[in-house]
Amino acid sequence: MAARFEALEKLRNRIMEANHDYRVGADIFPSLDVDKVARDLQLVEQGKARGEQEQPPSSSKTMDEVEHSIVERVQDEKKAAHQILEDTLHLYSGRVANLGLEEQSGLLEQAHASSLSGFKGEIAIGLDTLHARRTDLHEATRELATFRKNHRLERVARLQHGTAHVFRVALLVFLFLVETYLNGSFLAKGNDQGFLGGATEAFAFSFVNIVSALIFAIFCVRLVTHRSLAVKLIGAASILLYACIALGINLLLAHYREVSGTLADGAGNLAVQRMFDNPFGLAEVRSWMLFLVGLLFSIVAFIDGWFVLDPYPGYAGVEKRRRERRLDYTDTKADLIDRLIELRDDHNAKVADILKGLGSRRREHAAIQSSRARLLALFNEHQEQLERSGNLLFSKYREANIRARKTAAPKQFSQPFKLQKTKPVVQNDGEIKDSDFASSIAAAQQTLNEQMRQIGKECEAGIEKYRDLDKLYPETLDGQA
Repeated sequence: MAARFEALEKLRNRIMEANHDYRVGADIFPSLDVDKVARDLQLVEQGKARGEQEQPPSSSKTMDEVEHSIVERVQDEKKAAHQILEDTLHLYSGRVANLGLEEQSGLLEQAHASSLSGFKGEIAIGLDTLHARRTDLHEATRELATFRKNHRLERVARLQHGTAHVFRVALLVFLFLVETYLNGSFLAKGNDQGFLGGATEAFAFSFVNIVSALIFAIFCVRLVTHRSLAVKLIGAASILLYACIALGINLLLAHYREVSGTLADGAGNLAVQRMFDNPFGLAEVRSWMLFLVGLLFSIVAFIDGWFVLDPYPGYAGVEKRRRERRLDYTDTKADLIDRLIELRDDHNAKVADILKGLGSRRREHAAIQSSRARLLALFNEHQEQLERSGNLLFSKYREANIRARKTAAPKQFSQPFKLQKTKPVVQNDGEIKDSDFASSIAAAQQTLNEQMRQIGKECEAGIEKYRDLDKLYPETLDGQA
């Protein structure tokens, strides 16, 4: 699956991105600075000047232009605050609407269907892959059973592996190096280059000696164990041929050592001639030692090569193929099961994030409602503060006016300022009710929990289907499972 549970991932991102902080700051409606407004409007100066002019007249029953300017300033502050209130309430209403699951309900259904079908598709692909591996194993097992039946074999094939196999390979390398060293020491006598030249010639003799023994042991001599009489005879002939070649190689090496010490050129031809004329006519003890050491190493290499594979020809190859197919099958099955478990866990992790996001949305909805109620209270409190500020501004102007005038102040100077308060209206059109919101969240959580349960059930069913292949195609040998 190139994109794991794409619809579920899309839904998770939608749910998780809706986290906001809806706390309302206490300074969303800043207090009116009475002293600054008084300075801006020059209330004290205008009150003193107008008082000296006996303005407004004592008989005045309405506000003068200065008082009207104060009212306008306070009303402007109230309008600005009301605009902030309306904008914030509109923002809250939009966020409440966005918290609903109407838009995500389609994604939720799509994610449920897509996740389930995708998981089933992964199981189907795994079954096809595993079926092919199981078929290969079945054919290899049948091949082994046929081989054992045709050759009347009841024992298990011997395959060399692990420490024993490493030891045999190390032994062959050790034999080759030791024989090269010993032969080099013996052949250094007649070589112009000393030990280095003798080692070079010894390398060639040792290679032929060891490799010929291995070739006969692995490919030829094992034929004596074959059930066919003709093949057995070929194997017996191979033993005789190996013995002749081993004796010939080591005798030739011993004769070559003797003549190489006396001749600079033509030592090889003379050694061959001496071996054919008198094979065992070696005159020096060192030559006999060289012959016996080489023959001994050849025999050890031959025995070691005999145990490299099963003694019966072809048996090891058939058994090895079956074991390789079985290992391939078991590894593939383990990988496919791990894949299903990994997909299930990945799906459940995404669903857990969505469930957590739904819980956060429920808390966000409550936070928005609380913040909206607090905002309304703050606006009402701000209107009260504006009314008090207005009275303070009126008092600054009126007191300065009264102190400067000689006549009585108008009676309306004793009337307090009353701010015409605005009652905010919360538009709840289109908003989901708290009870309905809680119900939709609970329904979505139930759907997701059910989806997790179905994915888990499909995972168990998929693993069981993988294991059922062992029942459909049992691994049998000689008719026995």
